[in-house]
Amino acid sequence: MLTDTSTSRPGTPDIATAASPRRTHDDAPDTAADFARLAGLPDGPERDAVRDELAAAWLPMAHRIAGRFRDRGESVEDLRQVAALGLVKAIDRFDPSRGAFESYAVPTITGEIKRHFRDRMWALRVPRRVQELRNRVRVARRELTQHPGTPEPTADAIAAHTGLTREEVAAGMEALESFSTLSLDAELSAGDDGYNLADTLGDTDSSYDVVVDREAAKEGLRRLPERERDILYMRFFEDMTQSRIADRLGISQMHVSRLISRSCARVRDEALGQRPRGRAKV
Repeated sequence: MLTDTSTSRPGTPDIATAASPRRTHDDAPDTAADFARLAGLPDGPERDAVRDELAAAWLPMAHRIAGRFRDRGESVEDLRQVAALGLVKAIDRFDPSRGAFESYAVPTITGEIKRHFRDRMWALRVPRRVQELRNRVRVARRELTQHPGTPEPTADAIAAHTGLTREEVAAGMEALESFSTLSLDAELSAGDDGYNLADTLGDTDSSYDVVVDREAAKEGLRRLPERERDILYMRFFEDMTQSRIADRLGISQMHVSRLISRSCARVRDEALGQRPRGRAKV
């Protein structure tokens, strides 16, 4: 008969009970001893070395988490950099007495990546409330269309699913299309008759200023003597020269010039709300 001749020291756990806890992923190494050692080390080269070893051991897990956020407008390499930053923060803040490192590191790294998207990826600064509405609407749309053939949910359906108001859903849906900006040179239509975004933008219409000026000058023009109104009409609407106007009215060109100047000044003063100047002598 075989007998167990091994002895164990008091307080030493049995080999079976000392086995490492089950890990949920292949990239979750057993580093409990290293974390316990790190917790007891003061700041210095030795602590930095242990910290670097832990970061290198858990970096594959950080990269895996970063991969979940691919195809969202950010390069994988940048996402891995952000995840690595989150990993370092998790290592520095982790308390070995409170459980497994993976349980603490995963939400810490994920949160760091989400903050990166929230704070850095918007082309324009959007209030955090609107960003949260966007995320809730996006998740609700995915949940409501998870079965093939399901039509696109309406704003009312999303509101009922999320508990948001219809106005909040509208703000979230608008933000879904506002994550990034388009260049003014972006083509909206291809072909010979194609146009870009800049072609759809409005421009300053000077006609509005003309309408305002005409309305402002109407009253002043009505107060002018008839001959002065005729002179202004011939000069500015019929495009007649001062010489032709003078020949038609039988007066000198210099007199026509003075009448035009004084009439315009009177109308302008009244349009600007100033006291009218004296009526021109004819």
